[in-house]
Amino acid sequence: MSKLKSLRLETAAARNRRLFGTDNPVAFVTGSAAPRVGRCVLERLMAEGFRPIFHSHRDASQAREIAEEATALGHQSGWVVGDVGEEQIVAGWLETIMSQFGRCDLLVNSASIWNPQVLERTSQGDFEAHFRANALGTALCCQHFGLAMTKQPMGGSIVNIGDWASRRPYQDFAAYFLSKASIEGVTKSMAVELASRNPRVRVNAILPGPVQLADGIDAQKRELIIAECLLKREGTATDVAQTVLFLASSPFVTGACIPVDGGRTIYAGPTADTMAHPNHDPGG
Repeated sequence: MSKLKSLRLETAAARNRRLFGTDNPVAFVTGSAAPRVGRCVLERLMAEGFRPIFHSHRDASQAREIAEEATALGHQSGWVVGDVGEEQIVAGWLETIMSQFGRCDLLVNSASIWNPQVLERTSQGDFEAHFRANALGTALCCQHFGLAMTKQPMGGSIVNIGDWASRRPYQDFAAYFLSKASIEGVTKSMAVELASRNPRVRVNAILPGPVQLADGIDAQKRELIIAECLLKREGTATDVAQTVLFLASSPFVTGACIPVDGGRTIYAGPTADTMAHPNHDPGG
């Protein structure tokens, strides 16, 4: 008799039961009503059997319409609207979701703002706005939803979306990178806090980028971005979504901050390589 274990692939429903105790766990993704990374993440999770909860900062009609569309496709869905940096609003979302679904198994903190500004014109208000949306919002959602997860027998998973360039910042984004650099600290701190209350609650982060480049970006800048990436292509929202699914499905991973950047963080780039080795001859 063979000693090999069965090589049959685990179905999404079976995986969900193993990890969350239900075929159809509930996923809440902030910033998911708009057609950007958060939306792509939630669509990927829906394909794996998750029940989606959409969020918009202020466009209730957009959140409601996309939730109704998901419901029409056969997914029990929900939606919320409001400021992630307002504690009473976040607490209200949790109450609404628990009332409607009775649980929240996966939280993805994807909502963020990014507004370039030269340092000379960066105001206290700029710093506060970015910190509120990107850092405080992530922390509040982790706190409220994470503590709720600690009361669930199967716990839950939280994935925060940071930015690869918080380790190598661009110029003219001081307020943005101050806020995004905090994501790694929030992730590790919450991983410790929540697991100490229930070891089935995990918190991880993804440091993507750049993904979904602006449609109006000029060809030369696009080529430069690709050249600075080891994998020689643009990142996509799908790359981020796939990593969210990996982290949500990995019960022995917590406190990790994973770059999803095509090797950009570790690569000095072709220009730097040429400058460092101007006389390098690769010939035999």
